[in-house]
Amino acid sequence: MKQLWLIRHPQVQIQAGICYGQLDVPSDLSCNAIQAQLLATTLPLGLTIYCSPLQRCHHLAITLLALRNDLQMKLDPNLREMDFGQWEGQPWAEIPQHEIAAWTDNFLHYPAGGGESVSAFMARVSQSYQKFSDTCAWITHAGVIRASNLLHANKMLSQASDWPIEVISVGCHQTLEMGS
Repeated sequence: MKQLWLIRHPQVQIQAGICYGQLDVPSDLSCNAIQAQLLATTLPLGLTIYCSPLQRCHHLAITLLALRNDLQMKLDPNLREMDFGQWEGQPWAEIPQHEIAAWTDNFLHYPAGGGESVSAFMARVSQSYQKFSDTCAWITHAGVIRASNLLHANKMLSQASDWPIEVISVGCHQTLEMGS
């Protein structure tokens, strides 16, 4: 049975409550080292790790590969977090409510902060998900993990309330079982 390991990057070095999307913020170095050590003892042998090019994911992959020379890494820009445009770097609480409402009222097609719409984001993640053919791991972000779970469940989005609220915590992972 094939598995897709979904690994969320370590804790980032940014103030809580900030919309950071595709901002290239660094991860906490001690959290990065701890997570890499745990993954080194958990991941199957010879795995290919596809990684978001944002440093909070890329640095984890590099640290992990230093511990496990049987692993290989490939950067995949489709695994970047959703682009929140002008909202990035702003506290969520300071983003005008009418902009948030416009996004949630037209959740699939409204480009959040002038960045990326949810439908464009889902299409981007789907490109990588459709190429998945062997057991592998993705080091990625909360939004990508949510999108992957929707794709895995073959669930269609029609409104904001369809978007999964729950997601694994930073520094954690989950696996999706795929048919053989």
